[in-house]
Amino acid sequence: MLVYPLKPRGRLTAARTVVADFLLVFFLVAPFLKIGGNPLLLFDIANRQFFIFGFEFRPQDFYLLVLGVITLFVFIILFTAVFGRLFCGWVCPQTVLLEMLFRKVEFFFEGSGPRQRRFNNAPLTAGKLFRKTLKHASFILLALLIANTLPAYVIGGRRMLEYVSGPPTAHFSLFIFTLILSGAIYGTYARFREQVCTLVCPYGRLQSVLLDNNSIVVAYDFKRGEPRRKLGVTDEPAAHGDCIDCSACVLACPTGIDIRNGTQLECVNCTACIDVCNSVMDRTGRPRKLIRYASFAGITQGTTWRFTLRAGLYTVVLLVLLTVITLLAAGRSVVETTVLHTTGPLYQEVEGNIRNLYLVKVLNKTHDAAEVTLRLQSPEGELRVVGPALAPAGRGSAESVFYIDLPKARLFSSSIIVKIDVLIAGEVVETVQTTFSSPQVR
Repeated sequence: MLVYPLKPRGRLTAARTVVADFLLVFFLVAPFLKIGGNPLLLFDIANRQFFIFGFEFRPQDFYLLVLGVITLFVFIILFTAVFGRLFCGWVCPQTVLLEMLFRKVEFFFEGSGPRQRRFNNAPLTAGKLFRKTLKHASFILLALLIANTLPAYVIGGRRMLEYVSGPPTAHFSLFIFTLILSGAIYGTYARFREQVCTLVCPYGRLQSVLLDNNSIVVAYDFKRGEPRRKLGVTDEPAAHGDCIDCSACVLACPTGIDIRNGTQLECVNCTACIDVCNSVMDRTGRPRKLIRYASFAGITQGTTWRFTLRAGLYTVVLLVLLTVITLLAAGRSVVETTVLHTTGPLYQEVEGNIRNLYLVKVLNKTHDAAEVTLRLQSPEGELRVVGPALAPAGRGSAESVFYIDLPKARLFSSSIIVKIDVLIAGEVVETVQTTFSSPQVR
């Protein structure tokens, strides 16, 4: 069943519009922006390169991405436990695209909720067909714009512009994928709409686990509003609450629920009911905030919001994760060095020394070329590069061969750990460990 909500107006709707406009503009331009020569956002799976706000992450840094995703989930859980579904109402892509883009197009062509219902139920006329055609044509154009922007986060903004400006046959698989994605987006926002939130998204169902009586949600003040009375009823006004049972909050809800029935999984905290109720209170001379951001405990006990133990624990976990990610990211080396034994004999005896031969590969994570040198840190011995010089280009790699000689008389084990410093311009940027093989000690 289609929902025909009233067109929302009010301070919270205006604030959400500002946030949504920023997010929409950011979504459209982010694939084309660069920071320090790096893409702002790029998830190039084929080439195993990932850029998040200009910082490059390679498969070797996958642990940072995993920690980042975990931190994001903890952040959402913390916000849900404390502030309810604030994420859904303000920054969720589904809500932003539906309420702040596609719904506004529909309001423009067909008017607010009641007018839309009458328009859809009216007989088909030339004017109705014209408006419907323009609306759905706009939906298709928006779907195509979104579908052509999403791949830019994977292949890069400039490449996507080249593909779009070229013939479809040159990149036929991407063309077909974009058409399918456009169809899915159009179907979602032309018909499926709020059912994504009420039927598909599992986040609403997590509310029963995450929310408690101290969580801030969009709530109806039943102590002040009940018992309801219709406007114009004059008998014993003191026995009635401020709610005039106009059902404006129900008509404004994009998921079609009645907020007066309490917190429900279908509520996405979009604040439409708050704005419309405030306007009704203004017209009837009653105080605002009959529907507002509040907790159940705050309404029943008349108390202000307080920081609970559970919210404190979530915050501690979040701060620990953020600290770990920051330290790991700050401690990342500008190069990634891999050292392996060469194939063949594990060791050779050379003039009283034991020699091990190694392969080394250096991956340069920066944009600038680097001159890399190796130095044996421990134990005492000699390291010499006998292959090509290690000079990886920006974002490139270089391979070479080196050997380590250790005095046979000082070896007391058949396998010992050696530490090798990796230097660029005389500065140690990384220290790697490997094993050194020697004859069996008797």
